[in-house]
Amino acid sequence: MFNLYWADESGFPAGDRGAAYGDGLFETIRMYGNRGVLLSRHLARMGRDAGRLGIPIAPTDLRKACTAAVSRYADRFPNKEGESGWVLKLTLTRGEGGRGYQPGSGMRPNLMVSASPMPAAPATSGVAADVSRVPLTVNPLLAGIKSLNRLEQVMAAREITGELYEMIMSDSAGNLVEGTRTNLLLKGPGGWVTPPAKSLAVAGILRQWVLEKLRAKGEVVEERAVGMADVLGSHCQGLYLLNSVIGVVPVRSFAGQDLPADDGLATIFNPLELLE
Repeated sequence: MFNLYWADESGFPAGDRGAAYGDGLFETIRMYGNRGVLLSRHLARMGRDAGRLGIPIAPTDLRKACTAAVSRYADRFPNKEGESGWVLKLTLTRGEGGRGYQPGSGMRPNLMVSASPMPAAPATSGVAADVSRVPLTVNPLLAGIKSLNRLEQVMAAREITGELYEMIMSDSAGNLVEGTRTNLLLKGPGGWVTPPAKSLAVAGILRQWVLEKLRAKGEVVEERAVGMADVLGSHCQGLYLLNSVIGVVPVRSFAGQDLPADDGLATIFNPLELLE
């Protein structure tokens, strides 16, 4: 069992471990009316990663929470012409209790549900990105989990100014890993390249879906470290940012250098075909 909270009514209790220690995880899901884009994958990831953190939550409970959220919020975001739906956010924490890092026994998880309008769509002609000065450190135990520990991303996002749309974070070896809110996919003469999941702070739902889609079409997809030379070299045929809410976004300028950019990859991602 878990405690359900609605963000438009009240916040988590003062002793919630998510607020105190980042002891939890979250999902953001692109919604159209009462259906969500890749909804099953989002809920499966939350259940799986909650298990990795030792937070007990049943997949059926997450599904029930989504159903309740649709009843509560969907009518507030009508899909009129020119609008693109809404965003459902699920925040799951270990619960309330215990002073200090060690959790108490018999705790009930807390689940916060919130809704917001879709963010503005990025330009189809491509966006500008740069390299963050904030290094990204990924603990192997937490790799890929969309945990509440996002302070590095917060600090990197503070560097987004002017026409910049995203900051790309690198590891201690200088390899490009991911954006503050996006995964990376690079097009080269031999096929597609993306940093391996084990190196990522967040292994995105859209990232995995796109990789499966490309492989099913017979495209070559390699998961390996990506360096600056891969992106800024003459062999680069395109860099894309992937996020399940904003979709597939081509990068037209990176670190002040123009890149080849088109929306070809975006054409394989039609959110209306991925609703559940």
